Amino acid sequence: MAGRIEDYALIGDLETAALVGRNGSVDWWCVPRFDSPACFASLLGDGGHGHWKLAPVGNRVCSRRGYRGDTLVLDTVWESLTGTVRVTDFMPPRQGGPRIVRIVEGIAGRVDMRGELTVRFDHGSVVPWTHALDARTVASVAGPDATRLHCGPGAGEPVVTADRTTFAFPVAAGQCVTFALGWHPSHTPAPPAPDAPAALDRTLAFWNDWAAGLRYEGPAREAVIRSLVVLKALTYEPTGGVIAAATASLPECIGGRRNWDYRFCWLRDSTFTLSCLLRSGYRREALAWHDWLVRTVAGDPADLQPLYGVAGQRRLPETYADWLPGYENSRPVRFGNAAVGQFQLDIYGEVLNTLYSAVRAGVAIDGQVWSLMAALLEYVDKHWREPDEGIWEVRGPRRQFVHSKVMAWVAADRALRLARVAGLRTSVRRWQALRAELRDEVCRFGWSEERQSFAQYYGSRRVDATALLIPRLGFLPAHDPRVLGTVRAMAGLEDRGFLRRYDEVSNGEVHEIDGLAGAEGAFLACTFWYADALAATGRPAEARTVFERVLDVRNDVGLLAEEWDPAQGRQLGNMPQALSHVALVDTAFVLDGTRRRARTPARRTAVA
Repeated sequence: MAGRIEDYALIGDLETAALVGRNGSVDWWCVPRFDSPACFASLLGDGGHGHWKLAPVGNRVCSRRGYRGDTLVLDTVWESLTGTVRVTDFMPPRQGGPRIVRIVEGIAGRVDMRGELTVRFDHGSVVPWTHALDARTVASVAGPDATRLHCGPGAGEPVVTADRTTFAFPVAAGQCVTFALGWHPSHTPAPPAPDAPAALDRTLAFWNDWAAGLRYEGPAREAVIRSLVVLKALTYEPTGGVIAAATASLPECIGGRRNWDYRFCWLRDSTFTLSCLLRSGYRREALAWHDWLVRTVAGDPADLQPLYGVAGQRRLPETYADWLPGYENSRPVRFGNAAVGQFQLDIYGEVLNTLYSAVRAGVAIDGQVWSLMAALLEYVDKHWREPDEGIWEVRGPRRQFVHSKVMAWVAADRALRLARVAGLRTSVRRWQALRAELRDEVCRFGWSEERQSFAQYYGSRRVDATALLIPRLGFLPAHDPRVLGTVRAMAGLEDRGFLRRYDEVSNGEVHEIDGLAGAEGAFLACTFWYADALAATGRPAEARTVFERVLDVRNDVGLLAEEWDPAQGRQLGNMPQALSHVALVDTAFVLDGTRRRARTPARRTAVA
């Protein structure tokens, strides 16, 4: 049975990633890239759906673990009555095919180790032909997929059966035993066994060099750099695309149906991601994400999608994996995402805001990009009055969501700003009129007198955490009474100090907004947005309290999933979640800026 979501640590090679549990089991690994089928899928089932466990005999969980410095190299330590052993897990940045390397080191005494490897291709559904090639090498093959396990000296001879490979060996103080498991297309030769110590040195050097580029010296620096390492690890290096999370179908409610595939790139995250990377000093990654975005959204604006594959692919059909019981019996297990076909008006504002942020960072506008921006705004001008599924991708009826209209205003506003930068005046008057019309309509129909807050959709009295972004987006200043009222109204979304996305009001057993049964946890990114809004509206002490509260629920290696269950005290949703970590970094910068301004004496105005 899989561990708790927070029991997992991430390793990756910038093209795919794996999750390693506190029990020493790798329970999730998609190959050869993030959005490929998993060959280890026991995270959504059991050991028979693919896993690789390596741990001392009789030990259920480790004594302690942690990343080595500011890297993605994981050290897991077990202490027993007979001795102490450390297992180091990592994936070398891609040189050839994807590969997991595991190094077992004896620290003290003598420890008996046991390993079990079960390979299952196509999300745990395909049992490969597994056979020993020699006393140290095991091959598995089925259809287009193949793996090769290399066992180093001291590992003993693996025992291969029809459904698994096991090995047992002792490790004494000072002894080192290595393993490497690689994937390759079955029609190509397997890569040779790696030099594990050399691969470790290269991997450590890569991550240490990358982390040294961080441009931040404020509070919670360790949390900030860990979040940025996670963001880098969720980047598909060949294209620059950043996926939302490394996993699929981890539930937002245990036993519920809110189980989505997040191994894709969402446009709604684009501005957050770009600004986070730029302000942290990672310009190369920010520009790679910008270039991915421009390539991906090129074409007819009517065809713009909320999400795309890591290479920009558009077809991501949602399917059910009936052979998997789901994480803690949370069904259905979904791969692909039907939200790809939704109409989300907000993404047009996100794209234009991202392009504007890139220009502010010094990226030049060429004719092709300007034509793209103009076409996107023309589309917004024609379709902004239509209801949509909104940022939360509701599977209930379309509505006139306030955040969607605010983002349409952002599209017009950023296009105007870009036109001034580029010296283009052809459509300025029409865009000015559109921007003014959008602001007037949102303030008229999106405001709830009863709640003294911006509402979730026109005519509603319910609030939505996306309204916290209004001052950040520039729609209204932070000191505007309507913004202050909206921030106060967010207390209605609080659950033990964490913020839900919106009011949970159900019609019978089905949620009225998203059309699904069951509740969900508090949304961690929204909780960070709350801290940002508190700081912007003159409540910095409360903002710091909220920020630190979220830091406290990171797991033992500093990772955050999408949501937090305050009642059960556990993480929920896909893991690790890029938006949660991006929001953490952004809030750290906001609070650091607030702190610096508070320490700067106000300038005195000379009196004539």
